[in-house]
Amino acid sequence: MPKRILLIDDDDQIREALCEGLESQGYEVSQAARLETGIRVFSTEPCDAAIVDYSLPDGTALDLIPRLKALDATVPILVLTGHGTIDLAVKAMKLGAEYFITKPLQLDVIFDLLGRTLQQQRSHRRNLVQNIKGARYKRDPFLGSSDAIGRLREQAEKILGTDWPILIQGETGTGKGVLAQWLHQHGPRGEEAMVDLNCGSLSRELLDSELFGHERGAFTGAISQTGGLLEVANRGTLFLDEIGDMDAAIQPKLLKVVEEKRYRRVGGAQDRTVDVHLIAATNRDLRALVAQDKFRSDLYFRISTIPIYIPPLRDRVTDIPVIADFFVKQLRNDLARAQLALSPAAVAALASYKWPGNIRELRNVIERAALLSEWGTISPADLALPMAHVAPGADESTDNADLTLQQLERQHIVKVLKLENGSVDKAAARLGIPRSTLYARLKQHGITLDRVGTVGIEV
Repeated sequence: MPKRILLIDDDDQIREALCEGLESQGYEVSQAARLETGIRVFSTEPCDAAIVDYSLPDGTALDLIPRLKALDATVPILVLTGHGTIDLAVKAMKLGAEYFITKPLQLDVIFDLLGRTLQQQRSHRRNLVQNIKGARYKRDPFLGSSDAIGRLREQAEKILGTDWPILIQGETGTGKGVLAQWLHQHGPRGEEAMVDLNCGSLSRELLDSELFGHERGAFTGAISQTGGLLEVANRGTLFLDEIGDMDAAIQPKLLKVVEEKRYRRVGGAQDRTVDVHLIAATNRDLRALVAQDKFRSDLYFRISTIPIYIPPLRDRVTDIPVIADFFVKQLRNDLARAQLALSPAAVAALASYKWPGNIRELRNVIERAALLSEWGTISPADLALPMAHVAPGADESTDNADLTLQQLERQHIVKVLKLENGSVDKAAARLGIPRSTLYARLKQHGITLDRVGTVGIEV
């Protein structure tokens, strides 16, 4: 996405030459010949940087810099002057200018400094985002080969180039945030920052301040001016998770951002401009909330321009082994356990479970099993799945509804041993576990083998 540069200079020839040169470098340019005109342009058109002549008909760069910074504290400013002195340069830098450039101008120098400045700005915003959200798993939202996940991938790829708001719907734990991250990274704003905020985790006051920022003295404890997450996300993506839980008092302010790209800090009187791509997510029925007057209808229609639905894990059972294997591979590196694996019985148990918490629950179950398992292979007992959510018919040989996981594992081991005529080596191979692990399981479950290979259970 092209960067927009605000160019303020009262010399028509210099301004036109700079404008032509900047456009040849792929920038978009907004022009002004006076200080006040520049302020008005900046407040209506989001700009990524400003190039400003020091002397203007209605003021100087020293008057202009604080006003631009008040509108957007992150905007880089390059000051041009025909009468540069060290004293002026120091004053301009203290006010927030990045560079103080003396005339005659060399376009190559300006382009180089501008490129460096914009890169520093981008890195700064990314660092802010990392500090805000911390480390997280980098996951593929399309793991698996089911028809459901195939349709989701097709739909996501079709909307990659759009700048319209996107509404991701799905149950808790289906990976709405992972899909939002993928859409951002593969879209036209992928090089910019992505900021995410859970609307249901904050009170109205905190959500207001976090999202829009606040002025000094706006409320008790506001001892300094603070920019909000909208400023961090400028030119990038704003992901609002659980938007159905957003307080009704915040909704009209968000609507103004979506429709006009404008907002005000808490306690502020000055409109600010922002350019963000909005992705929202919810596990609630927003239409029902609109009917109950708990969610604004105009905001709903604006954010749901492009709806996309993530199916629950129970509707894509064939993907469960693939996703589980992905998590196990990550844990091999994280825990330095190269032998970590899921036994076939564990995979069968995972596939027979209903997963009310979806992919998030699956990840948590596997992480816990990996930490608690005594051997390199994770068994059904290690998974400790609640039997209330195991699908009926998981084992066709008997009704397992009243069995514990340990009983289920013992039953499966006995069945495999009988199929292999009591051969521990062959049974271990069929189960996908080492021979020593199977012997340990036999002892744990009280399973005995007599000399002729018949299988019994100690009582």
